[in-house]
Amino acid sequence: MTQETPDAHKTPAVLFVCSKNGGKSQLAAGLMNQLAGGAVTVYSAGTKPGKSLNPQAVESLTELGIDITGEHPKPVTDEVLDTVDAVIILGTEAKLEPHDGTRFEIWDTDEPSERGIEGMERMRLVRDDIRARVQKLYAELTGT
Repeated sequence: MTQETPDAHKTPAVLFVCSKNGGKSQLAAGLMNQLAGGAVTVYSAGTKPGKSLNPQAVESLTELGIDITGEHPKPVTDEVLDTVDAVIILGTEAKLEPHDGTRFEIWDTDEPSERGIEGMERMRLVRDDIRARVQKLYAELTGT
């Protein structure tokens, strides 16, 4: 066997976090899963997981051919934090301490409700803001 440098062929892993893990972090995870097609391991979690997914978040992904109906809100765990290369906090509600040696970013995502935009129009704007950020992150994680 040849000796390879550690992590030479390791699939990058990312954890998307929001407070309830019902909307923004699920959007980011669904978008990254579709874009990466397995080239990135994707996790999502909440600092205070809710009871269910935001139906508008699910619908906004369905519009793009992304099905997350099997997903459910999950808590942030040390096991996942120890596994991932990057932790992305979506929005300003979720609070999490940076993990040593792990890329840590806070995405202050667009909040159309502050401009009086609600419902599916709001969710599409949130989704599209997150989608642009996910595309940039994907390129950085995979070097493509």
